[in-house]
Amino acid sequence: MVSITPYAPALRSIWDTFVDSARNGNFLFRRDYMDYHADRFQDASLMAYDGSRLVAILPANRAGDTFFSHQGLTFGGLIIGPKTTASAVCDIFTAVNAHLRAQGFSRAVCRVQPWTYASLPAEEPLFALSKVCRATLISRDIDSVIDLSRPLPFTELRRRGARKALRNGVDIAFSDDFPSFWTILSDNLRQKYDARPVHSLDEISLLRQRFPRNIRLCAAFCQGVMVAGTVLYISERVVKTQYISASERGKQIGALDLLFDHLIMHSQFSQQFLDLGTSALEHDNDLRLPLLFQKEGFGARAVCYDTYEWTL
Repeated sequence: MVSITPYAPALRSIWDTFVDSARNGNFLFRRDYMDYHADRFQDASLMAYDGSRLVAILPANRAGDTFFSHQGLTFGGLIIGPKTTASAVCDIFTAVNAHLRAQGFSRAVCRVQPWTYASLPAEEPLFALSKVCRATLISRDIDSVIDLSRPLPFTELRRRGARKALRNGVDIAFSDDFPSFWTILSDNLRQKYDARPVHSLDEISLLRQRFPRNIRLCAAFCQGVMVAGTVLYISERVVKTQYISASERGKQIGALDLLFDHLIMHSQFSQQFLDLGTSALEHDNDLRLPLLFQKEGFGARAVCYDTYEWTL
């Protein structure tokens, strides 16, 4: 019999240990990451037990009568152990749905983790979403991904930009100067989209302190001044560009082209994939085509970020 237990702070160490052993675990699901914005989300995370054995967790939050997995994360879904079977996952979703109905939820929404992040095949939850939940696909975003074991060549436009950066003496290095990059990033977002970074400088600095091996800044410098950079989220199989931005000077001299040439062709990452993120318009399935064009110019191709909804 599967039983469902709501997450509580006293269960933190059990939760985190399970994340580390799961086949689709990710440092984003550890409580030190999830709880940095606990003041903005009403946590509704669940833990599924088979007897006394923890077999799955579900990072989630509540908004009214809707259960989300999880609005504060890039993706979520059911996190499962190496031995959790397809039949067990179906039983887990049956128990989860019964628990959610008893808690007054009427609707559930889940943006599932792409297959590239799993250390072993882990798409049993997709089957259960269809068979048990009768979930409907409500959104599909293109995520641009490069297989670092066999990268495609850059387009001539991107190669030309990298050569221009080299002629201008641009250097690529890892850096701890998040304030300088946050100024570049914030200026760009304000000017182009009248927006701000999802994380404040204080928040990303806190997360960097908590996860120094998982969160890094790779930057481009011209005459010692930062002109471009990308914040990298590093997990077991994927290096994800959480933020990418260049100053006006950096754009003029192709700094990002050289930076990604370095990351793709010359970096020492052991991960298989470089994830350049989605190119979707805010609140829309349409695409920012110039942004997608740039990523495809680096040799990236599509993996889908899917969001499902079901009635409880």
